[in-house]
Amino acid sequence: MRECCCLSGIMKNRLKYTFLSFLLLASIDVHAAGINRSTRYQIARNVSEMVKQTVTYCNVRIDAVTITRNTLKFYFSTGLSYYPFREDNVKEMRRIIREGLPAAYKNYAIEVYTDRHEISELIPMAYRTTAADKGAEPETSRRGKRTSSPKPRGPIPFVNTCAKPLVRPLSDAVDTPTHGLSGRHLAVWQSHGYYFDQPRNTWRWQRSFLWQTCEDLYTQSYVLPYLVPMLENAGACVLMPRERDTQRNEAIADNDAHETYRESGHGWQTGVGGFAHRRQVYRAGENPFREGTTRYVMSVNGRATAKAVWSADIPQKGDYAVYVSYATYDDSADDVTYVVHHAGGESRYAVNQKMGGGTWIYLGNFPLDAGKQEVVTLHNSSDKAGQRISADAVKIGGGYGNMTREVKASLRHDDGSYLSETSGHPRYCEAARYWLQWAGYSPEVYSPKSFGDDYKDDIMSRARWVNALMGGSKRMPDSLGLNIPVDLALAFHSDSGAKEGDEIIGTLGIFCTREDGGRFYGGASRYRSRDLTDMVMTQIVGDIRRTWEPEWRRRGLWNRPYFEARIPHAPTMLLELLSHQNFADMRYGSDPRFKFLVSRAVYKGILKYISSQYGTEYEVQPLPVKSFAATFKGVDSVRLSWTPVLDSLEESAVPTGYIVYTRKDDGGFDSGRYTPRASFVTGQERGHVYSYKVTAVNRGGESFPSEILSSCRAIDEKGEVLVVNGFERVSAPLIMRNDSLAGFRYDLDGGVPDKRDISFAGLQRVYDLRQLRCPNDSLMLGACNTDYTTEIIGGNTFDYPYLHGRSVARAGYSYCSASVAAVKNGEADIERYDAVDLILGKQCLTPMGRGLRQPEFEALPRELRTALRGYAAKGGALFVSGCYLLSDLREEEGQAFVSEVLHCLPESRLETHRNKLRVTASKGNFRRGDYRFNDELCEEHYKVERVEEIRPADDKSHTVLRYVDNQGSAMVISDEGNRTAVMGFPFESITEEAERDRLMGDILNFLIKNNHKN
Repeated sequence: MRECCCLSGIMKNRLKYTFLSFLLLASIDVHAAGINRSTRYQIARNVSEMVKQTVTYCNVRIDAVTITRNTLKFYFSTGLSYYPFREDNVKEMRRIIREGLPAAYKNYAIEVYTDRHEISELIPMAYRTTAADKGAEPETSRRGKRTSSPKPRGPIPFVNTCAKPLVRPLSDAVDTPTHGLSGRHLAVWQSHGYYFDQPRNTWRWQRSFLWQTCEDLYTQSYVLPYLVPMLENAGACVLMPRERDTQRNEAIADNDAHETYRESGHGWQTGVGGFAHRRQVYRAGENPFREGTTRYVMSVNGRATAKAVWSADIPQKGDYAVYVSYATYDDSADDVTYVVHHAGGESRYAVNQKMGGGTWIYLGNFPLDAGKQEVVTLHNSSDKAGQRISADAVKIGGGYGNMTREVKASLRHDDGSYLSETSGHPRYCEAARYWLQWAGYSPEVYSPKSFGDDYKDDIMSRARWVNALMGGSKRMPDSLGLNIPVDLALAFHSDSGAKEGDEIIGTLGIFCTREDGGRFYGGASRYRSRDLTDMVMTQIVGDIRRTWEPEWRRRGLWNRPYFEARIPHAPTMLLELLSHQNFADMRYGSDPRFKFLVSRAVYKGILKYISSQYGTEYEVQPLPVKSFAATFKGVDSVRLSWTPVLDSLEESAVPTGYIVYTRKDDGGFDSGRYTPRASFVTGQERGHVYSYKVTAVNRGGESFPSEILSSCRAIDEKGEVLVVNGFERVSAPLIMRNDSLAGFRYDLDGGVPDKRDISFAGLQRVYDLRQLRCPNDSLMLGACNTDYTTEIIGGNTFDYPYLHGRSVARAGYSYCSASVAAVKNGEADIERYDAVDLILGKQCLTPMGRGLRQPEFEALPRELRTALRGYAAKGGALFVSGCYLLSDLREEEGQAFVSEVLHCLPESRLETHRNKLRVTASKGNFRRGDYRFNDELCEEHYKVERVEEIRPADDKSHTVLRYVDNQGSAMVISDEGNRTAVMGFPFESITEEAERDRLMGDILNFLIKNNHKN
């Protein structure tokens, strides 16, 4: 395995361990002469067989056996410590050992040691149920050192409490999760990033490009869209050493830039130094948080008497992260209210300024319109008067890297050309070392190698940053820092290595206990890091095996002095989820469904670990709801309904209520409204498009949102349309595996990202299995291009009812919408509508991994066909569009449905050489014109790789739209019985809004005008 962290601290203990091992081995012949080598070998073999049922890639042997009175002590190799010990398997292991003993020792007590601990002491605290199994740990002093007279006691948990968390959302709709992670502060990071290579005098990525990504980008696709939001939805405050916002634009508002900052009220004074953005780029050692000033005002209890406002000129409409900075004083207020003004309204946050001063503090991501606007407001109202409230700067968006680097003098050559340059990349792509400088940390944190080795600086800075956060908190009271009470740290990596055939490498966990005498400040053992690692790994492997891949491998629990695991003064885990070099792993690892599952497993492991440390009950936040429908109720209201989803993996993940979020026209979503029931009625104003999404909540937190549905009651209504969202697919690219080739056929089907893909690097180039062991990364199996490393690739937005519906409304028709599940189960009554617009996008039967489970995402499943057939029989008009709507139907009944209900037939699948379409017939009064659909990788739309050529099924059906490159039929309409319009490509993939509006108007006028149902 290529190590991703520095090894250190080994040599200083080697002589000591060698001497102790010598003494131990010398006692074997004296104390255990009756346990001969053959017996020991057979016992080790039996134990090894037990271990291998759970853990792969580990060796188990007996190093020594001693007898003390009537107790046999077996000292096993470190390989045994890779095993996840529980009370039941500890008993089973002792039984296996006893069975292998000679008769003279059958009644002896048995103790089993590995990694310098009896195995019962390696059971995580969360899984210990009896006093005996809770084990004994020595009494410790305040500083975590052993006292002279140790007393038996249970394990000491690692807790790091504070009166109020760093950041707390103040939402009227969502309650604080009482059984989640509220009040907990978690340090999380996503492995490597783009860095300056001093010896090569260039910026470069840290890991190889294989399977269309590299680790620097790949791990972000778990951490940013899934893991961090899950932890935050559970109430945690998540700290990160890398930029978390993928927004390329950035705006700074600061008290030192007066055009972006204003104050009102009395009592404002100049405080200590703070942020100022005085340079376009920053050289080594330059700190923007040492170049400006701060302001402060005293708090009042009651109505605010002073206010600060930060404004910015937002260059482009989009989602932006908002960060704030301030100074921390001894008398700082712990409940400073910040209000973020965004396109959906206002969001309020309470910030504890007793911690976190002098850096960027993340509040959240918000939709902002383009143009000059007030973005953040602070006021001086507090629960306690006379406390200091500080105001400094506001950062909006992620931006581009602005740290400039150059080769140090000792590495320069006389004939070389050396420039000082920035990365030229969006900041979220850069390594932690550069964000930490931009965020105001000292060079001791971000450049321990004194600006001479950015690679090692990046590795070391992440661990040092954790301690910089914690300094001054209860678990690092004697150190200077931000006083943030960090509870744990987790580094998310993807391991290296490849296996021939279809062998999965699987998941590895790394922690370190051999630092500071094996204890954290306060007495908790550093084996709490093992608890964390074990619980997260157990959750990941268990969930994967129960859902997608029963042969997913669990690798070891490594207790090794990796820098990222060794240095932090809080329990820390390095997660090596899988091998980004191995195709068998990446068949799963490239799928958004797998990323969601794994991220949820990591969140659950962290939740259960934290619960065990604080002795609290937990609930897992619910899964997103399904069967969502937004249907008219009268002339000015819409009824929203949905169905909760129970989690087969977590019985506690049961919703107790729901939050309904609303968006008006093209604004942003509001802060939500709570409802205890799985339905909600809300009013609408005619002529406006309203969009809705729903989350489920319980005492553990809030789920991810549902798909987005929308509706509009037209002012002069020409008819009613139901838009049905049948495009649910998110998946990996098409997988190819045979005797000679392996890889992803992105050119044939690039899969569907979940909203967007931030990890795609470029198309795979090498498919030849003979190149598996090629030493050249650029030529080995899976090698890919790198031309998209800084691009974001569009996917399924789950917001297409709005895109379709907006064109429906502009054509003069009212519409509402529903998920395809709501139609299949009868929640949405399609028969009341004049027309149905069925969105199928890139929906098609799709497996995951090696396809052990039934494929998902069938375009036209039997239940939907039944509903549509019944609707058509009563004269209902149908508009259907998608890439695979006909070719996905292989059974006889499905083919009959195509010809009898949709009045067309499949002709062939076409690769998109040109993305141009043209109206070629006057039938149906379709206006002449050309259309273009998206066949390129871009951020705004998902890519259409292949389309369907369809032909009329009878003489009452007609082609009205053709592909320009081959004149193949792209759209067929029919007025035979029920009226239909069927497109072999997705309507939403038409790139120009005006073209969508024109075509939708023509389609609906054909379908509804003089329609039998109308």
